[in-house]
Amino acid sequence: MLVSPLSIIEPNALDDYADLRSVPKHRFFGRNDLVDRFRLAVPFDYIVISGLDVDHYRFGAGFSIDTDLPPALLETYVADNLRCIDPFIQASRNARTVVVEQDVYARHEPPQRLLYLQRTFGVHNRTLVPIFRNDVVYGAICYTRSTPFTAAEIRFLALVSELIHTAVTKPLMDRFAADQIGLTKGELTCLEAASRGLTSEAIAVETGFQNDTVNSYIKSSVKKLGATNRTQAIVEALRRRLIA
Repeated sequence: MLVSPLSIIEPNALDDYADLRSVPKHRFFGRNDLVDRFRLAVPFDYIVISGLDVDHYRFGAGFSIDTDLPPALLETYVADNLRCIDPFIQASRNARTVVVEQDVYARHEPPQRLLYLQRTFGVHNRTLVPIFRNDVVYGAICYTRSTPFTAAEIRFLALVSELIHTAVTKPLMDRFAADQIGLTKGELTCLEAASRGLTSEAIAVETGFQNDTVNSYIKSSVKKLGATNRTQAIVEALRRRLIA
């Protein structure tokens, strides 16, 4: 099946995958406690969390999507290659502000096939919040609802979407850190603790590592991240969403 019933935020969900490339690109998570709690703040019908801050996995490429959209909709959308002719997606690729579907459709007529799928599956009023670093849009969260979102709701979505994106994609970014950069769990643990201002001695007490092991992990992390010192390594790890 094109859309995998894999929820990457479930414990041990990624244990059976050797690397990021082997993880299914399109994932249906169904009911989810994190998303359901978010719905209490701003009700929405469906959510699509896409893109990673990794080459070839950024928003628009279609290589990393977590959603509760009906799998049949996503499979048809991909099979018909609608991503390339969907004016909403085209308008969203380099957006720095929230993109509202009805605004886009007022300027660019959508293909009839897309409108048919939206009516069939009840996916209306797509509203997308871009997630970007510097000038690079690497991720996005798209919300849908039968009624348009209010201006106040859109402001709230814009405020919290990056936090939701980070929380959902962190397991994949952890995998990316281990596979692509070569950071080990021990190195990530020590970097995260150091980001909270802990000294090597305090990190050793918290983690159970020997003090020399902590210093070794920090030193190797600095090298792998292309940094010159501990502080720069922490900044780079935070920038890449490798630690929170």
